[in-house]
Amino acid sequence: MATLADSVTVVPLTGLSKDLGYRVPRALAPVIQVGSLVRIPLRSRTELGLVKALTAPGDFPFSRLRYLLDAVYPIPVLTPDLFLLAEWMAAYYATSQDSVFEGMIPGPVRRGKTLKKRSYLRLKNQPDSTVLETLRQRAPRQAELLRFLSGQLQPLPKGLVLRRLKVSSASVAALVKKGWVEETHQVEERRAYDDELAEGEQVCGSGFVLTDEQKCALDDINQTIELGEFRVHLLHGVTGSGKTEVYFQAIRRTLDKGGGCIYLVPEVALTPQTVGRMRARFETVSGEKTVVWHSHLSEGERFDAWYALASGAARVVVGARSAVFAPIPNLRLIVVDEEHEPAYKQAEVPRYHGRDVAVYRSRICHCACVLGSATPALESMFNAEKGKYRLNRISRRVDDRKLPLIHLVDMRRETFRQRTGVIISDFLAQKLRQRCDRREQSILFLNRRGYSSSMLCTECGYVASCKHCSVTLTYHLTGHRLLCHFCGFEQPFPRNCPKCHCQTIRRRGIGTERIEEIVRRLLGKAQVMRIDADAMVRRNHFRQILDDFRKGKIDVLVGTQMIAKGLDFPNVTLVGLVDADISLHLPDFRAAERTFQLLVQVAGRAGRGDRAGEVVVQTYLPHSPPIQFARRADFEDFLQVELEQRREFHYPPYRHLIQHIFRGRNPDKVAFFAERWVRELEKVAIADLEIRGPAPSPFEKIKDNYRYQVWYFVRNVTRAVTRLSALRSSFKMDKDVIDVLDVDPVDLL
Repeated sequence: MATLADSVTVVPLTGLSKDLGYRVPRALAPVIQVGSLVRIPLRSRTELGLVKALTAPGDFPFSRLRYLLDAVYPIPVLTPDLFLLAEWMAAYYATSQDSVFEGMIPGPVRRGKTLKKRSYLRLKNQPDSTVLETLRQRAPRQAELLRFLSGQLQPLPKGLVLRRLKVSSASVAALVKKGWVEETHQVEERRAYDDELAEGEQVCGSGFVLTDEQKCALDDINQTIELGEFRVHLLHGVTGSGKTEVYFQAIRRTLDKGGGCIYLVPEVALTPQTVGRMRARFETVSGEKTVVWHSHLSEGERFDAWYALASGAARVVVGARSAVFAPIPNLRLIVVDEEHEPAYKQAEVPRYHGRDVAVYRSRICHCACVLGSATPALESMFNAEKGKYRLNRISRRVDDRKLPLIHLVDMRRETFRQRTGVIISDFLAQKLRQRCDRREQSILFLNRRGYSSSMLCTECGYVASCKHCSVTLTYHLTGHRLLCHFCGFEQPFPRNCPKCHCQTIRRRGIGTERIEEIVRRLLGKAQVMRIDADAMVRRNHFRQILDDFRKGKIDVLVGTQMIAKGLDFPNVTLVGLVDADISLHLPDFRAAERTFQLLVQVAGRAGRGDRAGEVVVQTYLPHSPPIQFARRADFEDFLQVELEQRREFHYPPYRHLIQHIFRGRNPDKVAFFAERWVRELEKVAIADLEIRGPAPSPFEKIKDNYRYQVWYFVRNVTRAVTRLSALRSSFKMDKDVIDVLDVDPVDLL
């Protein structure tokens, strides 16, 4: 029998960076565990805290410890491995442990949301006829309630009884006080998996015959699962090669061994299809429940998801990056699908990378971690080459389906030939018409929403810009408005130039709204639908559109990066990239890598069924290396060329990158303190630390805050962050200037 704790160490969830000791009341001792959420007396108020250890800190007399007040839940909020993960994240990402806990624990749980309880009524003592007659004369409603309960064999829900008999709670309370009726309370069962995603895409539960490469990869992953040891598998499979089936069968093996699984996807948009498949697979065979976890859940849904996992009612969770913190007690497998995606990086504090956190949590739990992608991140491939990760390759599509044929359209020639700006080339227009005639489906991709990217006066040169950010306003046809995509500022589209009052306003650039309009005119009666952040304003609208597209109700789907990855539609035989050069022009050393990945991923949406697919890439730079390598799906040669360039400049993955951002409303003050910080830092000798900057950020002003940045190139992040944090604590920063360290950033703008 386990020894019950008489004192504990508690981490207050109040921003107080100090562990506190408390005594445990005898009545609470059986439910107190590491990770329990408890109510504690703190000075003259009551706060919530996490039990960190089952002994109190040794620097305070036991007799003077105050008692815990209550345990909020009968189960721990955090598993022991999540405590270790929080310590590592706080040290690695240069943030407070409290902010890490805030990211790990859902808001409703942090606030101590109580479990829903249901009250039941049952007869405690059987009354005789005399008692009933006396009660009928004095309190007829009580008599009616007592007579009704005397005929019931089981306790009944209190609310149901009150509604049916139309009696008040006061009548119940009176009978309870007299000893005739007993009222009990039971925790209501949480149903985190009873949602609209249960009706997603159906996939049969068995009968899949793996290819030799799939089987080889699965056997290697299963061996790690069987051994119960930490190992990272990088599953590099071409688009349509059946990586998802390998994931599912590895999850099946994990569940059979009694373990739990986390399945990460980069975008919430991919969740419906993945959840529908997993539920159809696992619930059909074994009744295993799958929980959804992402930022778009309501508070009640988020609490249900957490409770189902923490209580052991469910062992599988699918979700975006925050699902990596799911409190699964016996975690044995983490799958990170499309591991190269920048969406796994958190933009706000704590600025963690979901893929890297998944790897470290796997290390703590001594379990398998599978990173999958058709275009792995260079950092992951570098780790595989160094032997840190096991590389499992799948080089062929399922059923030996051919990779789509890729056509490059040189838009310079199109513009010269037509003597005007061209948006949809004649070649792409012809291919779209052919698909509509053959009742096949097409996808058009442009990673820019809105109708036009800017508004220009050709007379005086005025450009409409956001007054809160240093970016141009995008014209949106819906609402006829100009909108900032950073802060949300909007204004009506002007008829005349606000500066010179001429009627020479011109819209420049293109967005998904304009592509949708052009395609509707081009194809006549074809059903065209747009998917981007503007169109997905209604809950479940994205899922409904994908469902209609799968059923063939939509002929052409126009969208941004939301449709660029992970989606599987067998009847799609044409994919068009309207402007393949957008990501290539960004001031980012990863620009070539991002362009290559995007082209390969988008092209991979075509030809996934029995019909061959084609891809049309419109570009002004047809001979650029990323586009040429993507055309041939030549990942190996692209990898070598790109790694050689990174090696020459000592960029990641050869060194780590840390971005130090200074921001504030006064640009002169921000610049002054950024420069002063660098001068102070240069006086301190930090091994292997290269400083670049300070310099204004590419987008200097965002939401009325001016931003300066300093770059650090380091080989050992933890050592460098420790020294930087120590110096920051002694550096006198102005209260109007905020500085943030971003370790391993993916957005350099």
